[in-house]
Amino acid sequence: MSSERLPTYRLHKPSGQAVVTLDGHDFYLGPYNSPQSKVEYDRRVAEWLANDRCLGVPSGGRLGLTVDELLAAFWRYAEGYYRKDGRPTSELSAAKVAFRRLRRLYGHTPANEFGPLALKAVCLQMIKDGLVRTSINKHLSRIKSLFKWAAANELVPVTVHHGLLTVAGLREGHTEAIEGKPVRPVPESDVDAIHPYVSRQVWAMIELQRLTGMRPGEVVLMRLCDLETGGTAWLYQPKTHKTVHHGYERVVALGPAAQAVVRQFLKRDRSAYLFSPREAEAERHADEHAARQSPMTPSQRRRHERSLRRGRRPGDPGECYTTTTYRRAVARACKKAGVPYWHPHQLRHNFATMVRRQFGLEAARVTLGHQTAAVTELYAERDQNVAVRVALKVG
Repeated sequence: MSSERLPTYRLHKPSGQAVVTLDGHDFYLGPYNSPQSKVEYDRRVAEWLANDRCLGVPSGGRLGLTVDELLAAFWRYAEGYYRKDGRPTSELSAAKVAFRRLRRLYGHTPANEFGPLALKAVCLQMIKDGLVRTSINKHLSRIKSLFKWAAANELVPVTVHHGLLTVAGLREGHTEAIEGKPVRPVPESDVDAIHPYVSRQVWAMIELQRLTGMRPGEVVLMRLCDLETGGTAWLYQPKTHKTVHHGYERVVALGPAAQAVVRQFLKRDRSAYLFSPREAEAERHADEHAARQSPMTPSQRRRHERSLRRGRRPGDPGECYTTTTYRRAVARACKKAGVPYWHPHQLRHNFATMVRRQFGLEAARVTLGHQTAAVTELYAERDQNVAVRVALKVG
């Protein structure tokens, strides 16, 4: 049956009832061709469609499913919901971490029996495993959201979710959970130290973050079609960003120094990503080949070609870095350079510290894209002018 077709309303001849089959299960609707059976058919199919064409529950009944079965049903929903531009968002991997201890402790427990004391036990396990307090609170929130979704889809009683809401998050100074260290700017010497150990693409992204305060997720997605290059300061509007689901617009101003970095990677294809890991890999192989003292033997060449065919290809079909591959490239370079590990998001703190010192708190808020729904419309034009002035002097 095509995924676009609706399940058929049909006659069950032995009983004379109408029947519809959903996920391999027959549901009897009442006397065939009666108004009541058609109303029941509409209701059953509507619920099935609302749950992404899936019953999402075992045949034993809605209140009989275990936590593991509930997680499996939620995951089918989450894989379709938590996507942006056809790619899964970081929320999926975060949810996987949040549910890890829930599955370990209560995977075989009936979902409708999971209550506040069980959630506190999961929290205690997170504390014993050494998770920081803020991460634990985020994980608890995701577990509560799981049961909220389950209650909304009538997989557990609403009282289960209401009970979990009584469990408060951990408060600083009132828990044994360790406190995470605040994110600090990276010493400029540590940033410069990794230059010889990263590709020119990765170094360009680092430079752009230092000059503009972009998030890692914004710099990896840069394309010419997202740039407005007509003015003195170029304006970059990422195709997606952290707060796009709130309806916020994100515009990054690029001054002369940032423009010089970008010009090195401009391509004829306006929709192509500027920073390609595949291009970086090809350049690395070319450099290694040029530095080679002796030519490859035939057997070495064959092994090299086989490894290219079956080996890991850098990048995805979109030919761009991800925040993960970008971060790993920086981590490897830190190890080679012998400097303490730092991650690309810290470069935003470098930029924010410098801008706040030179231009004030408001300029830092604007250039970093920090805003609230209440002031978005009020400050939109003013914010862009502030960002352009900062970019012309800094970036």
